[in-house]
Amino acid sequence: MSSDTVTERLVAARRLLYTGDPHGAITAADVIAADPRTPGEHAWALLLRLAGVVNLERSTEYTSTVDRAFAAVRVLKDPTATGGFHALAAFTAYSRGSLERCVTHLVRSMRSLAKVECADREAAIAWHNLAVVFSYIGFHDHAAHAAAQTREVAAAAKLGWALNSPEVQVRHALSLDHRGDTDGCVRVLRALLSNANRISVCSDGLPRVTRMDLPWIGYAGARLELLGHKAGVDIRRCLGSGGSDAWTADLAHFGHICRAITAGESELARRRLNQATSTAAVLGMAETPRLKALSYLADGDFETAYAMDRETFAVQARINDQMRRFLVDAVATRLDHEELRRSPAAGGGQIDRLTGLPNRRQLQEYVGDLSARGEPAVLGVVELDGFQDVHVQHSAIVGDAVLQRTAGTLVRVMRRGDFVSRYSGAQFVLVLRGTPLSGTGDIGERIGRALDEQDWAAVAPQAHLSASIGWAEIDAGAHAHPHAVSSAPGSADEAMRRAQQALRKAG
Repeated sequence: MSSDTVTERLVAARRLLYTGDPHGAITAADVIAADPRTPGEHAWALLLRLAGVVNLERSTEYTSTVDRAFAAVRVLKDPTATGGFHALAAFTAYSRGSLERCVTHLVRSMRSLAKVECADREAAIAWHNLAVVFSYIGFHDHAAHAAAQTREVAAAAKLGWALNSPEVQVRHALSLDHRGDTDGCVRVLRALLSNANRISVCSDGLPRVTRMDLPWIGYAGARLELLGHKAGVDIRRCLGSGGSDAWTADLAHFGHICRAITAGESELARRRLNQATSTAAVLGMAETPRLKALSYLADGDFETAYAMDRETFAVQARINDQMRRFLVDAVATRLDHEELRRSPAAGGGQIDRLTGLPNRRQLQEYVGDLSARGEPAVLGVVELDGFQDVHVQHSAIVGDAVLQRTAGTLVRVMRRGDFVSRYSGAQFVLVLRGTPLSGTGDIGERIGRALDEQDWAAVAPQAHLSASIGWAEIDAGAHAHPHAVSSAPGSADEAMRRAQQALRKAG
């Protein structure tokens, strides 16, 4: 293990997180990050801070913490740190409603962790976090694979972890129940609790596992008893043995709801369900209607129980629909990138590394060649409105994804032979040969429609993005002036300003 990961300060800060004190862990991480002794200690401290804010669901701090951690990890170039970062960043992306960004982070996490050659505690934790996020978004097969990697790395590092990722197993069991496979749910919960009961106990009589795992064991027991089977664990004490994070509080709340239904207090359970706020995060969106169904079933109200189960299945169906939309978007994105590779930038070597489009320098050369040949053309500037808000409210990573999707959309809708480049920031420049200024209206409308039809919420939830387009003719003698191309976007900006003025007058 690198000495950067085991400094005395980092070890003490990590211990706070693993023993259920994320507040203290964040404070300790901030002290280290403010005065790091090495780049490695700086990166690991910021990763610890990110883990802490995720545990506490401090969503207002996600963007700044992700950006800081990403910058530090990129400097460090350590596959364990990179893999751990992307696993945590995946959670923040999904919590903001972006499945696409979440899965992108998860794939990057897997690829980075696959490069790790030394089995140590941090690698095992990174694989564990990856398994947790996969289960959190409902990718249970991938979660099981990551959990198996966690177990393998932990064993190789001789960490002595007695129970492997119980929350992954609990979420898998619940997903089976939500889809109607209650027998499968019971089998998974029984296996988990059987393993927990074989573990040696601490002086307090509870299984010798990490404190954060105990509430999951407690919820597994409460849920199993609700389905009519004995748990064999001290449910109440397990539920109350977690830390101060939001998920532990949710598990305790829903665990007591299960126990109330089992005890015949269904009305009390339903009142508590109506008070719940974040079960979708910890146990899945379908758990609340399923528990309501079980409460009505316990009362003998089979009609209402059936209606609640139908709602459970409807929630699960919506999740499946979201996955299908994601698959379609992923294929479209892949095709966009294939098109980009066939663009003029592919052979010129002068490309924008983020989008794959020709960069400003290649634009200058392209326009210079047109002017030298005296070939008529118009230049269009596409400005992505609302981009700055995305950058501030989400993160630089999300902003990059928006720019990449914009680039792919422009390439897809433009005519063969048109030139598409990224000029700067959220500004793209188009060059249309043989097109008069009067012929740009239809092209502008096509671009506007294509960008409006994009599912921006999949990348940057609650973002309001649109495009402004301005056009200007390229002076056939521009090649004679060194700064002619640099001034052309200014001319297009002026055309865009005039178009906006006309729009206001029309309104």
